[in-house]
Amino acid sequence: MKKKKLRTKSTKNKAKARKLRPKSRRIKLESRKPGSRGARSSKKAPAAKVSRQTILILDFGSQYTQLIARRVRENKVFSSIIPYNTPAKDIQAMQPKGLILSGGPASVTKIKKSPYPDKGIFKLGVPVLGVCYGMQVIAEMLGGKVKSSREREFGKIELFIDDNRDLFAQMPGNFSCWASHGDELKKFPSGFHVSAHTLNAPIAAISNRQRKIYGVQFHPEVTHTEKGNQIISNFLFKICGCLSRWTMQSFIRDCVENLKKTIGRNDKVIMGLSGGVDSAVAAVLVHRAIGRNLRSIFIDNGVLRKDEEQQIKQVFRDMYHLNLGYVNRSKRFLAELKGITDPEEKRKVIGREFVRVFEEESKKIRGAKYLGQGTLYPDVIESTSPGGAPSSKIKSHHNVGGLPAHMKLKLIEPLRELFKDEVRKIAAVLNMPENIITRQPFPGPGLAIRIIGEVTQERLSLLREADRRVIEEIRKAGLYEQIWQSFAILLPVKTVGVMGDERTYENVIALRCVTSFDGMTADWAKVPYEVLEKISNRIINEVKGINRVVYDISSKPPATIEWE
Repeated sequence: MKKKKLRTKSTKNKAKARKLRPKSRRIKLESRKPGSRGARSSKKAPAAKVSRQTILILDFGSQYTQLIARRVRENKVFSSIIPYNTPAKDIQAMQPKGLILSGGPASVTKIKKSPYPDKGIFKLGVPVLGVCYGMQVIAEMLGGKVKSSREREFGKIELFIDDNRDLFAQMPGNFSCWASHGDELKKFPSGFHVSAHTLNAPIAAISNRQRKIYGVQFHPEVTHTEKGNQIISNFLFKICGCLSRWTMQSFIRDCVENLKKTIGRNDKVIMGLSGGVDSAVAAVLVHRAIGRNLRSIFIDNGVLRKDEEQQIKQVFRDMYHLNLGYVNRSKRFLAELKGITDPEEKRKVIGREFVRVFEEESKKIRGAKYLGQGTLYPDVIESTSPGGAPSSKIKSHHNVGGLPAHMKLKLIEPLRELFKDEVRKIAAVLNMPENIITRQPFPGPGLAIRIIGEVTQERLSLLREADRRVIEEIRKAGLYEQIWQSFAILLPVKTVGVMGDERTYENVIALRCVTSFDGMTADWAKVPYEVLEKISNRIINEVKGINRVVYDISSKPPATIEWE
């Protein structure tokens, strides 16, 4: 009887403890100030400065850095990319659950040119995972030695596990990984041990269980690494103690609350609507936060697709009942684009004019202080390295790198930290129409960057007609939702053709169809020949002035999705 009584008492105590723990944790989360964890130092407001568990990724300029962020988020843990040289005290203030040091193009063997983080990060008591260059940095800073390798490892390699605890828990003894390095660790730091090796590298992974510092010489974030996601999952949950709490529902809730706190009660936001899922979701989130204080404006910049303005008006005025204004400034934009052929200059001209028009419209609206945009993380990454890491700019997006340095309106960018697929998920949670959720991305600079060379009314007319036929045939074939983007590009060349036994000398259209998950990488779509044939025949037969259609079979990288 005594044993039964003791068990009952113990069970009651455990049940009581379980009830108390969630409550106390909830109180702690609610009492934090917005931005205390995972906050961005940028003056631009706001992304999602909310109380949450965060994994910080120190960016050393790797082309895969954004993939690390994605893999962490796929495990329902929030991640944020910060500069590699962020001071340790600033990192401590963000209260991260763990740090990941990315790979990068540099080499620690070139000491004077090698980027290093603040050494204080290793004294924060926060778990650290170094990936490729990140592992080499850990080794060099903590007493190890890295040298150039005789046997470089690029591509698929076989990894052999020496310690299946922690990072490699519940994994097979060997599996394929993806490597990309010319240096190797010759001596590991004191307190560390080897946890994996390859045929060419005796030290392919290191760990210090006491300090919770780990390193891998390969890339677990890429899909080519067979157990990559499990490695990241082990780091998040077994080592950092994270919980799977970051969902699209939680993002919506926290984002709306953050917007309410950021925007004054009587302040108004002007939202630039393009009709795509990004600006649509951003507008709905801002509308939830401030209601009629949101003024949405659709600007006809003269480089839109055929009949786009009518579609936008119908969807957002009739379906969403947003306070939508329509402004036609097509002549103004085309005048500013006259004579410009450089793609970067096109983007900057359009970005500048967008802001100027918004600022002019804001003068008509009392209390207008903010400009809302549907900027996404890939826009930020491609326009400038996130956080100023040592990687190069790819192109200026009109809503990021294309914006003027001095603006009268403050920026509101609710989706700035999200990838495209995450935005689509939010749209689904918000019960937005399927035709908005699945709408293929359309660049902010519009057809201006799909016309190679100068933008003119005549060339715009040709491209609009060709592009419409591309979309129609892709839809008819049932491929629209399977393809990331499908569109036409007008080339600055003419070729000889034969029509009705007569010689023609007319324009060339390039057809671009790609598959992608988030727009950061892409592959050319294997569109059936019969579909390509229909598209080509329709364009050549129905659009006067075009006599040749070619298909782009380049992937990203090395090419980008858009031609300019």
